[in-house]
Amino acid sequence: MQDPHNLDVYEHALDMAVAVYRLTAKYPREEAYGITSQMRRAAVSVGCNIAEGCGRTGDRQYLQFLDISMGSATELTFLFDLSGRLELGEAALMETAKAEHLTVRRMTAALIRAVRARVE
Repeated sequence: MQDPHNLDVYEHALDMAVAVYRLTAKYPREEAYGITSQMRRAAVSVGCNIAEGCGRTGDRQYLQFLDISMGSATELTFLFDLSGRLELGEAALMETAKAEHLTVRRMTAALIRAVRARVE
């Protein structure tokens, strides 16, 4: 077990979730139960699964939650692309959220490789 606050990726996941909330706050009201909700849930899931994995006792369990986190981050990729095609959101907010998202994906991938190397 480890404290997720000691991981840089955890802090970036928090920043990404906040950026997604700010971005989607500007989405049309009719998207409240569609893309807005889905993007927020995916963004929150990334950090939640990193944190939950940190609370597990073994590296295999930790790796499982990191994989789920990466899945949610990849889901968010699609939602950013869809939002772009539908011309939703403010451009500056979109760029901030996408930049954090890219950082989180890269850091999560590196963490997965490191934990996987310990498991194998």
